[in-house]
Amino acid sequence: MFDTVAVVGATGAVGTIIREILEQRQFPHKQIRFLASARSAGQSLRFAGKEFTVEEMRPEVFDDIDLAIASTPDDIAAEFIPWATERGCVVVDESGYWRMKPEVPLVVPEVNPDAVKNHQGIIASPNCSTTQMVLAMKPLHDAAKIKRVVVSTYQATSGAGLAGTRDLEQGTRAHLAEESHDYEAFAHPIAFNVIPQIGSEKHKGYTSEEMKMVYETHKIFADESITVCPTCVRVPVSNCHSESMLVETERKLSVEEATALFQQQEGVTVIDDITEAQYPMPHECSGKDDVFIGRIREDLSSENGLAFWCVSDNLRKGAATNAVQIAELLVRLKAAAV
Repeated sequence: MFDTVAVVGATGAVGTIIREILEQRQFPHKQIRFLASARSAGQSLRFAGKEFTVEEMRPEVFDDIDLAIASTPDDIAAEFIPWATERGCVVVDESGYWRMKPEVPLVVPEVNPDAVKNHQGIIASPNCSTTQMVLAMKPLHDAAKIKRVVVSTYQATSGAGLAGTRDLEQGTRAHLAEESHDYEAFAHPIAFNVIPQIGSEKHKGYTSEEMKMVYETHKIFADESITVCPTCVRVPVSNCHSESMLVETERKLSVEEATALFQQQEGVTVIDDITEAQYPMPHECSGKDDVFIGRIREDLSSENGLAFWCVSDNLRKGAATNAVQIAELLVRLKAAAV
């Protein structure tokens, strides 16, 4: 057990869910503290039946904190995490700033839990679109080694923060009323539209969001031989990212074998009965922690290919839940060392 645990960015969208999950899962601690920017400091939060005052995040507040679970923008994470680690605090970080640093493990607990053992004070949680993809890949890769992945994402507006949610809701109302809306999060209207760009242009026309899926997959599996071709699209859905995936394996996997592998995988739920119109959809998967898989079928274009559909709550398993699960791994590791 860590004596004093802190949630950093406690008043944000993901931070709020982290607080809920810590309470629901009865995360072990003696004391808990909630940190945020100066703008949010002083707010009152309720946790496990008690009232807590949000503290401003400053270097000295980490003097007595043993474990921090953090969800902040990249620039904030770059600044505050050294404050914490220099004072002996271990940080589970949701930002993108530390993910690809060689000394920082990038962890999805159901996929590469042993990577936690190599931490030097920071453990990173992957991008939300990567997290659900690699969890879906895990049982197939273990059984038949994945050589290639072609993935198209259908990403919810909640992935762009509260501004993205406002853009969807207010933009939809404005569109129906034939009025204008000044979009905050998106360069184009998201109401009744799809935007085939998430992030800035990076490598050979691929965006930053797409390249995260490539680089993070290689790091999580410790295997750069897996080729990944991603296309990331923002869609007018409030919550849950969906992904259409095609994986090519070294040996052929039948639909039946793949389905059984998915069913045995921790953190995965299969919903797959096309004759009864049963498959994962954001509306049904929102608020749940698993990665949901359906539409499992053989690829018609390659001998060893398998296609399927994948949905996950990007604010939970894609962010908050994964971070809390990493913290739980650290608790177990600490207990085993005693």
